[in-house]
Amino acid sequence: MHVPDGFIDAPVSAAAGVVAAGAVAVGLRGARRELDQRTAPLAGLVAAFIFAVQMLNFPVAAGTSGHLLGGALAAILVGPYTGVLCIAVVLLMQGILFADGGLTALGVNITVMGVVTVVVAYALFRGLTRVLPRTRRSTTAAAFVAALVSVPAAALAFTLIYAIGGTTDVPIGKVLTAMVGVHVLIGIGEAAITALTVGAVIAVRPDLVHGARGTGAPLKLRVDGELVDAPAAAPAPVAARSTRKVWATGLAAALVLAGFVSFYASANPDGLEKVAADKGIDEKVQEHGAADSPLADYGVKDVTDARLSGGLAGVIGVGVTVVVGTGVFWAVRSRRTPEGPDARTTGSV
Repeated sequence: MHVPDGFIDAPVSAAAGVVAAGAVAVGLRGARRELDQRTAPLAGLVAAFIFAVQMLNFPVAAGTSGHLLGGALAAILVGPYTGVLCIAVVLLMQGILFADGGLTALGVNITVMGVVTVVVAYALFRGLTRVLPRTRRSTTAAAFVAALVSVPAAALAFTLIYAIGGTTDVPIGKVLTAMVGVHVLIGIGEAAITALTVGAVIAVRPDLVHGARGTGAPLKLRVDGELVDAPAAAPAPVAARSTRKVWATGLAAALVLAGFVSFYASANPDGLEKVAADKGIDEKVQEHGAADSPLADYGVKDVTDARLSGGLAGVIGVGVTVVVGTGVFWAVRSRRTPEGPDARTTGSV
């Protein structure tokens, strides 16, 4: 759902840029509370993983494909504020290096793919986890539903923006029906990827999943014939809970997905591209400002072998995203105000 330059006029694109900049500013402030010395590097990994999975377009209907948006996944894994920043980093890298998503439309893309998906998904996820049993299985199910709803919500948000600032005269009702319809199907794929990823991390390290904190029914003890909650166990020292294996495994998975599996992704246009072509939204599309990038269109310039070119581009993208993302989140973490004696506790990655 990467919006290219030329779909939305300049005033509305500028307004969306202001909204996106405000959301990033709020995210930077809120991420200070969400990140600690263990989760800061993991947030960079989440951004790189989302970059990799977004390269894996999957077929959803005749001649149409979809890909992960990632807002729900990021919010559940590392928190909503950090999640907005993760998507912003991914979109920035894609726009500058790979000519994917317009540069003047960057604010639109962050607003639609980052802010809307994160807010909708996390609000729904939290609502579900409050009414469902406090178990890991329920957390995974809530992640599935939240991710499923977040995708058509993003499609609706794009349609509203297009209704205000679209550059072509297209009946909005037809755009709305087509966008929401195809993105409901894409949302099923998004939900499956999100639930599988969240479930896999919860299975090995539930302490690293922001949305899973507090899950699991409390232990009960019988005292004088009545069941009461057992005292909470003291948390393990941060240093004893290294995230090195999780980080290495996640990075390896991202590299394999982007460097190898992406070659087998669907070549069909994604939901927005298909609707734009069918409805005439793309009549005034503009050439991307980074079209001359040596990595444009997810290939390495002058590498003639398609498999090798795409694989190298994917590996480079994952590497750059994890470095930039980790740097951003470490910087955010370093500005966190110490809170009490435990704030000086150190840990290992």
